[in-house]
Amino acid sequence: MSTATTRIAVIGDCPVFQEGVSQLIGTVPDLHLVAIAPSVDVLDGGSRGVDVVLVDLQQSAPSLAAVVAELRGRGHAVLVVSSSPQVDAVQVIQAGASGYLSRQVGAEELLTAIRAVGAGDGYVSAPAGHLLGQSPRFTKREQEILRLVAHGATDHEIADRLSISKHTVQSHLDRIGEKTGSRRRSRLTRLAVEHGLTDAETGTAADQGPELR
Repeated sequence: MSTATTRIAVIGDCPVFQEGVSQLIGTVPDLHLVAIAPSVDVLDGGSRGVDVVLVDLQQSAPSLAAVVAELRGRGHAVLVVSSSPQVDAVQVIQAGASGYLSRQVGAEELLTAIRAVGAGDGYVSAPAGHLLGQSPRFTKREQEILRLVAHGATDHEIADRLSISKHTVQSHLDRIGEKTGSRRRSRLTRLAVEHGLTDAETGTAADQGPELR
């Protein structure tokens, strides 16, 4: 059985970061670096056939959001790396990014995030504050599941992590979907960011825990 290769483009204004990512991607067989550019304009036609665009630009949150929106308009999944204030995570994900990483992450987490985004899932390593004034109320178990979804876990992996059945995971996801109007993983990842559910390890609390406002 062949393994699909995820094609990557990097947009970054730091040569050291570009070189480091290039070397890292070169060490694994399932990722292929197609292009590196300092801006979207320079990348231009070099993004054809790219699955994931990794963006590391030292810009304001609105500027990053504009870059993300443009790349999403071209049909690319986007993973943003930033050392800016955490609220950037919410803004770039609202603009369409599938993932957000702090520059402090290690090599293995970066590879995990690229693979998750390339597979159509979301991945967020940095916590973010609440964005919405009015938001759904989630049980403690639902919070745990949202946190794991945001970190790219599949239904099966969530079941193993929380020691529950896959059917139970799907039932919780159904209830989350009823509360939010969507079960898409990209939307659930954004919800996890908006509710600050990406900054701690998930425990195995009882199913009916305190609710999040």
